[in-house]
Amino acid sequence: MSSPPSTEIDRPLGVAVLGSTGSIGRQAIDVLEGLPDRFRVVALATGRNATELGAQAARLRPAVVALGEEASGARLHLPFGTGRITGSDALTELATRADVDLVVVATGGIVSLGPVVAALAAGKVVATANKETLVAAGHLVMPLARDLAARVAVDRPGDPFASPLAWLRPIDSEHSAIWQCLVGESLSAVAALILTASGGPFLDGPADLAEVTREEALRHPTWSMGAKITIDSATLANKGLEVIEAHWLYDVDYDAIEVVIHPQSVIHSAVRFVDGSLKAQLGTPDMRLPIQYALTHPDRRPSPAAAVDLVAAGRLDFRAPDETRFPALRIARDAGLIGSRATATLIAADEVAVSRFLAGTLPFSGIPALLEAAVTRFGENGNQAPDLATLVALDAEVRAFAAGSPGAGS
Repeated sequence: MSSPPSTEIDRPLGVAVLGSTGSIGRQAIDVLEGLPDRFRVVALATGRNATELGAQAARLRPAVVALGEEASGARLHLPFGTGRITGSDALTELATRADVDLVVVATGGIVSLGPVVAALAAGKVVATANKETLVAAGHLVMPLARDLAARVAVDRPGDPFASPLAWLRPIDSEHSAIWQCLVGESLSAVAALILTASGGPFLDGPADLAEVTREEALRHPTWSMGAKITIDSATLANKGLEVIEAHWLYDVDYDAIEVVIHPQSVIHSAVRFVDGSLKAQLGTPDMRLPIQYALTHPDRRPSPAAAVDLVAAGRLDFRAPDETRFPALRIARDAGLIGSRATATLIAADEVAVSRFLAGTLPFSGIPALLEAAVTRFGENGNQAPDLATLVALDAEVRAFAAGSPGAGS
């Protein structure tokens, strides 16, 4: 491990952005470009968008980039001085470079697990939007973050880096909200974590979700996100995955994690304490806010996002989730109670199920049905604390099953 970072910044921190051309990656770069005194992008990686990666490299002048594959007809053009690495270990190589202090993980899928584990083992700060990091491998990554925090606590008790959340930082809005609510608080004083959910486009109809279209499901009422997370929001699978993430991030039992529907998406989540007090974090539905907090923690800096206008927001509504109409939330919670093999199965199956729905080969109602079938088949037996190699093999097995399954309700 390199020397623990200090909250006193005497140089721009080196940043690697994995998944730089996706929705979260582009917004992370927007934030980074607005803070040139604090950060310098030294590495970029993406799967196949050569054109956008080349444009980012031309603006940011990183030391190195990685491109998984070049799209047909597109060539990667890099500025003088920017190198390129290839191969199956490219993401890990970027994440563990000597000039990288902070790794932004904006990729989807299990491909980022290896780089996250390697980055934490090398003493790097990881800010992650990758759900597999905790849903599939919380039992692997959280001990690494806790160990880093414990090492700092020996010499610098009370330092912000004496907390695991200073090393493994959540980017999504709900977990950023809980993180902010817990600053200065003891986990022993927490009665419950309350995750808010917009409810997605089908909160109030139609009655039969079996025939909803791709276009309808992608019409999110408050957030502008990538297609995968937008569909997960529509099924409430995303909220189920966040319940599992909250369990690992904050070391809280599942029965102390609640979900509340909040259509306005102004309150991003809340914490209820043992004395009955409730602390909530409010913000505009703009992902640049949680991204920036993850990057600049423990400091706050001016943001490109607009501030909340409470008068303009008007009323704030809340209701309990309907787990009969949206069974993915229940399925995810059940998987969490089973263990890490079940949650790894869940998230792998969900990615395939959403892809199939977007491609028109699975109905909307078939998504939760496929999740439940996969968890029943692969998640309920075997070691519930699988190592990285086992997770990778399980991921491939579940994906093959999910791709070939007709899906209930189809």
